[in-house]
Amino acid sequence: MTVRTLIAATAAALLLALPAAAQDRAVAVTFDDLPYQAADAALCDPKAAMALTNDFLRMLKPLKTRATAFVNEEKVCEAQRTTLLPKIESAWLNAGIDLGNHTYSHLNIHNTTVETWLADVDKGEIVTRPVLKKRGKTLRYFRHPFLFLGETPEKKAAMADGLKARGYTVAPVTLDNNDWMFAAVYRKAEAAGDEALKTRIGEAYVAHMAAVLDFFEPYSAELTGGREPAQVLLLHANSLNRDWYPKIHALYLARGYRFVSLDAALKDPIYARPDRYVRKAGISWLHRWTFTEGRKIRWEPEPPEWIVKAYEARP
Repeated sequence: MTVRTLIAATAAALLLALPAAAQDRAVAVTFDDLPYQAADAALCDPKAAMALTNDFLRMLKPLKTRATAFVNEEKVCEAQRTTLLPKIESAWLNAGIDLGNHTYSHLNIHNTTVETWLADVDKGEIVTRPVLKKRGKTLRYFRHPFLFLGETPEKKAAMADGLKARGYTVAPVTLDNNDWMFAAVYRKAEAAGDEALKTRIGEAYVAHMAAVLDFFEPYSAELTGGREPAQVLLLHANSLNRDWYPKIHALYLARGYRFVSLDAALKDPIYARPDRYVRKAGISWLHRWTFTEGRKIRWEPEPPEWIVKAYEARP
């Protein structure tokens, strides 16, 4: 080991040993699958849909997350879409939360062509773009469904070119965590009225989120010589996070995180890095950059086995 290498390694180790506040940790919170992960019938009933929305936003209000939320317009049934969806989106905007496009129908690029996928992107902005325009805002952020960026180099390049031509900024994810799996099991317990099981699932979810941070914090610092970059957290709008996100928020505060906008997080130099990962998988950008640097990907913790089994046993 050269003297220069030894100095760099020592500096990185010292930085990793610093308390959270000294590391100036920052996180941008994002919520996918707006208006909500719920039964289709709930999103066709204006009263029920607004109740779900308002309950979620009431939970968020005191926390000041500065979040960005991504919309699948198809989630609101066609008969109600042009009247109900603007009301839902306006509620989110009134709460100070920006909106992005998550495609119309959460289309899986692996099962279709780029042309069809881009058409779904276009269809996903029919209601949302005018709602933002009325407020002098622009629909600028895009989140890939399933975090799938294309399973071949040709598809990946064509998707990226299509999004760029439409003026979109891709919203990457560094902190991926399988909250959707916990949420599906939670909804089942909710439907059964099993409060004890809901509590068990929620507590397991918070513990899992802490384990994910234990993994991703030092893993991300390996890409930057010891400095933890601004993170982007992927969550979903659902009853699990309605009930348990405050504990996730508190977890981040306890670890010294500042909650920043997506725009602020993306100013971190790490987001300018190239991504040469091409696989049939949706993964954290930290893994993409690790692969691009020619280093071996190490995977984050999986949810507890009982959660996985419960998810797989759903009807």
